[in-house]
Amino acid sequence: MLEKVSFLLLSFTLAEQLCKPGDPDGYKVRLSIKTALGENAYVWNDNEMFLFRATLAFAMTKQFDGQQFEVSDIIVCNQTARVSFWFVVTYPHNKTLVDKQVVERAVRKSRNRINSAFLLSDTTLEFIGIPPTLATPVNPSTPTWLIVFGVVMGAVCAGIIVVLVVSLVQRKRKKNETNEDTQVKTVENGAARDGVYYMSFSEDESSVTQM
Repeated sequence: MLEKVSFLLLSFTLAEQLCKPGDPDGYKVRLSIKTALGENAYVWNDNEMFLFRATLAFAMTKQFDGQQFEVSDIIVCNQTARVSFWFVVTYPHNKTLVDKQVVERAVRKSRNRINSAFLLSDTTLEFIGIPPTLATPVNPSTPTWLIVFGVVMGAVCAGIIVVLVVSLVQRKRKKNETNEDTQVKTVENGAARDGVYYMSFSEDESSVTQM
């Protein structure tokens, strides 16, 4: 029992020495649980803090690809009631601080996993000094050049169709105009012939009357 108490006191003293607000290798975290979840907001307690430290240990292990980080390697200090705190990360083998840039790369690589563990986002679970991660650009399954080629070919085909339709309409219009001209000439010729016939008939009728 005495050994366990001594270990806890030693750990607490080590945490005080290594984790201080504004430490060059530390990061401040701020959570807005009520803003994100409203009525469904959960209470931040020791269990939630343990989960946070566990997710950070996971992120660090993933970053180093083989070196196993434990919850005890994530040291937290300066906790406030508004759910903010500072943390630093120590190497498992010698308990020296991990460089701040290395911690940032680990956080950015596992940011989605960390956010999802607390049902939060980059704007409601803030690592002060680490900008929000950008969504991974979506790579289309179809190559870009093939999409451009398809658009160009579609435009060319549409242009050809328009030209053909316009040509057919113009031919049909010319054909109709030609037929109308022919009908007009035919009517005019018929009218002329009829005029001669009636004129002759009138002359014969007048000569009969005179007799």
